[in-house]
Amino acid sequence: MTLVATDSPTSTLPQPAELKDEQAQKFVLTLSCVERAGIVQAVTTFLFERGFNIDEHQQFDDGIRQTLHLRTAFSGSPEYSADRLEEEFSAIADRFDMKFSFHDQTKKRVLVMVSKFGHCLNDLIFRWRGGSLGGDLVAVVSNHETHRAMAEAAGLPFIHIPVTPDTKAEAEQKLLELVDEYKADLVVLARYMQVLSDNLCRSLEGRAINIHHSFLPGFKGARPYHQAYDRGVKLVGATAHYVTADLDEGPIIEQEVIRVDHSYGPNALSTVGQDAEALALSRAVRWHCEHRVLLDQTSTVVFR
Repeated sequence: MTLVATDSPTSTLPQPAELKDEQAQKFVLTLSCVERAGIVQAVTTFLFERGFNIDEHQQFDDGIRQTLHLRTAFSGSPEYSADRLEEEFSAIADRFDMKFSFHDQTKKRVLVMVSKFGHCLNDLIFRWRGGSLGGDLVAVVSNHETHRAMAEAAGLPFIHIPVTPDTKAEAEQKLLELVDEYKADLVVLARYMQVLSDNLCRSLEGRAINIHHSFLPGFKGARPYHQAYDRGVKLVGATAHYVTADLDEGPIIEQEVIRVDHSYGPNALSTVGQDAEALALSRAVRWHCEHRVLLDQTSTVVFR
C-alpha cells in the first residue's frame, strides 16, 4: 500500500492508538493480605470495570506465612488519580483485610548521602543520567567535601553537613529539613559512614536504603578487606537493605556475591567489593522506585 502525503489539516492528527498512549494514566497497585480465594478476581474485576488494562502482574503466595503479596501495573483512563483509586478500592480492601497502596508511575525523588568513598555515588549518577535508575536524583548530602565536584558536574546540589559527636543531633535535623525541602521520596546511604540515631531511623522508616559489604564471615570494624584477605575468603559480597535502628540488620532488598581466590590481595578485594556494592545498591534503588519491594515483617518480597 502506498501512502500519499496531503496538505489536509487532518493528516497530522494522532491516530487512535497514539492518543491512547499519550492520554493513558499509569499506576501500580501493591498489596499484602492473608491468603484466601477471590483476591485476584476482585482486583482484576475492579480494574476492568474502570477501563484499565493490566500491563504487568506478579504475585507470591507465601505458604509458610499464609500470606499473598501482589504487584499489578496497569494503565488507562486519565480521569483517575491514585487517591481516587484508593478511595474506591477501600471496600474491597476491607473485605479481605488488605494492606495496600496505589502509586502513580511518576519517578521518585532520591536524595543521596555519601562520605569519602565515591564508587556508589558515581554509579548512581551514571545510571540516573542514562535513564536506568528508576528514580531522579535531586541532591547529594555529605559529611565531607570530597565529592562536591562529582555531584556538581552532574548538576546536583551538594550540601556539606559536618558531623561531630557534639553536632550529630543538629546535623540529623538538617538532613530531615533537606528531605522535606527537596521533596525526597527515598534517602540512599551510598557508603555514608555515620551511624544514624534511632530517632532518625524511625523518621525514615521504609524510605531509606543502605549498602554495606557482607563477607562470609562478616568482618566488622576497620579495614574489612584486609581482614578478608587474612582469612582467605572465596566470596566477596554486598547487601542493600532498608535502614532500621538495628545497625545493618534491616530488611534485605538485594545481595550481590562475586567469587574470588587466593590471588586477590586486599586492594583487589576492595575493588571487587566496590563493584558488588554499586550493583546491589543500584538494583535496590530501582526496585524500590518501581514499587517492586513489599515489606513483610523483617523480610521483603521483591518482584523483579
